[in-house]
Amino acid sequence: MQAIIRTGIIGFGMAGKVFHAPFISTLPGFLLSKISTSREDAAAEARALYPDTEVVRDAGSILQDAAIDLVIICTPNAEHLPLAKAALHAGKHVIVEKPFTVTSAEADTLAVLARQQQRILTVHHNRRWAADYKTVKKVIDSRLLGNLATYEARYDRFRPALRPNAWREENVPGAGILYDLGAHLIDQAVQLFGLPEEITADVRIQRPGGKVDDCFDLAMHYPTLRVALHAGMLVKKPGPFFTLHGDCGSFIKSGMDVQEEALKAGRTPANTPDWGLEPENLRGQLFTEYKGLEIAGTIRSERGSFQDFFVNVQEAIRGESALIVTAEQARDTIRIIELALQSSREKQTVAYH
Repeated sequence: MQAIIRTGIIGFGMAGKVFHAPFISTLPGFLLSKISTSREDAAAEARALYPDTEVVRDAGSILQDAAIDLVIICTPNAEHLPLAKAALHAGKHVIVEKPFTVTSAEADTLAVLARQQQRILTVHHNRRWAADYKTVKKVIDSRLLGNLATYEARYDRFRPALRPNAWREENVPGAGILYDLGAHLIDQAVQLFGLPEEITADVRIQRPGGKVDDCFDLAMHYPTLRVALHAGMLVKKPGPFFTLHGDCGSFIKSGMDVQEEALKAGRTPANTPDWGLEPENLRGQLFTEYKGLEIAGTIRSERGSFQDFFVNVQEAIRGESALIVTAEQARDTIRIIELALQSSREKQTVAYH
C-alpha cells in the first residue's frame, strides 16, 4: 500500500480554497494536513470546510513540519520565490500556483534547487486539463483544419470596477492581468506550438484609476502561424474563446470550461458524476473541407479533468510517471511575459531569447 502524501496549503484565498483544497481533500492518496492563512475570515472558512485539517496562522508551521510531504503555495506572486525556496530546502515537494514566479531568473533558481534537492517542483497550469483546450488540441491533432494559419485565444471578463483590497490590482511585482490570465493562455499556446520566434505585445490599463495592466494583446510569431492572445476586463459580451483557421477549415469554440463554477459551488469530481462535461450549447463549431468533403457541425467537447494535474503530481512523487507540468516549462511562460512587457514598453517586436 502506498504511503499517503501529507499536504499543506499556504494561503487560502481563491486559489487555495477553490482550485487546490477540494482536490487534495477528496482524491485518494492525499491528506490535507494543514492550511495556513493570516486572515481570520479565511481561517474560519477553512475550519468550517475542513474540520479535520489543522488551520494555522503562519507558513512556518507547514514548512517546519517534518510530517508534511507536499507544500502548495497559493500566496501573492511575489511570495512564490521565498516560500518555494524554503519548502525545497526543507525537503518538501512543491506545487506553486501560477504564475510560477515574477521573473524568469527566479524560476531558474527554483528549478536548479529542485534538481539539487531531488524534489518534485511543478506549477498549477491546470488549464491544460480544461475541456475547451483539450477539445482544441484534439481538433488540431486530427488535422481536420489542415495546416493551421491562425490561432486566437481570449480570456475576457466584465469587471469595470476595481476590486478593493485586491493585491492583483495593486502596483506590486507580478500583479496584473498578463501574469494572471495571460499565464494560462501562453502556457496553452506553447504546449500546442512550442516557443515562438518573436513576440509583439500591447499591455495597457483601460479602467479609470487602475494601477496595473487590465488588458493585453499578445502576438506570438511562428514561421507559418499567427498566434494571437487577448484578455481584458471590459468585455460585457464575450466572443469565442478559441478561433482557429487552417487551409482546410475553421473551428470556433465559445463558452468557458465548467469546472471553475462547479468548484465555486462546492462540487468536486468525487460528488459530481458528470464532472467536466460541457453542455451541448458550449460545443465548438467545425467547418472543414476534410479530404474533399464539405463538413459543418458541432464537435463534442472533451471532458474537463482538473483533477488529473494532481493525480500526475502524486504519481511523479511516487516515481510512477514523469511530471507533466515541469518547472522549466513554467519558466518559459514567465520569460514570454517578460518579453511581452518589454515589447509593450518599447512599442516594437522582440525576439524570444
